[in-house]
Amino acid sequence: MNLTLYQLADDYLAAAEQLADLDMPPEVVNDTLESMIGDIQVKATNVAMVIRNFEAQAEAIREAEKQMASRRKSIEYRAEQIKEYLLYNMQRTGINEISCPYFAIKRKLNPGKVVIHGAVPEEFLRHPEPPPPEVDKKAIAEYIKAGNSPDWAELKRDERIEIK
Repeated sequence: MNLTLYQLADDYLAAAEQLADLDMPPEVVNDTLESMIGDIQVKATNVAMVIRNFEAQAEAIREAEKQMASRRKSIEYRAEQIKEYLLYNMQRTGINEISCPYFAIKRKLNPGKVVIHGAVPEEFLRHPEPPPPEVDKKAIAEYIKAGNSPDWAELKRDERIEIK
């Protein structure tokens, strides 16, 4: 029977509780619980191996994403360069439109864009609202670590699993 880590932990806790209620020598209780701990350690090791496998897969995917993004940017840049090459040569030859069964190529004028050459008068400047204040959690943590106990914050420490 293949038990889960959760079931093994439940069995261990139940056995520890039952053995505590029985009038048995401490050596027998310890030997019984140690044999159960071995099964938990084996199962926990296997679970840790699964975690490592998922972490390795995630890292491989992250690296592939970086490589694909780099390749995509390179391809986009190359397409833009060739597009400029095509426009330049259509401008040189005075050709405005080319049609084929797959697509049509047309020269189009872009909307006008403003080019600034000097100081802009005040009436044309926007003044965005400043961002709202943000909580400085590092400063609060230092404040609490310094021995202060505010009723509006606490320093909470959680546990995590570390596999090295």
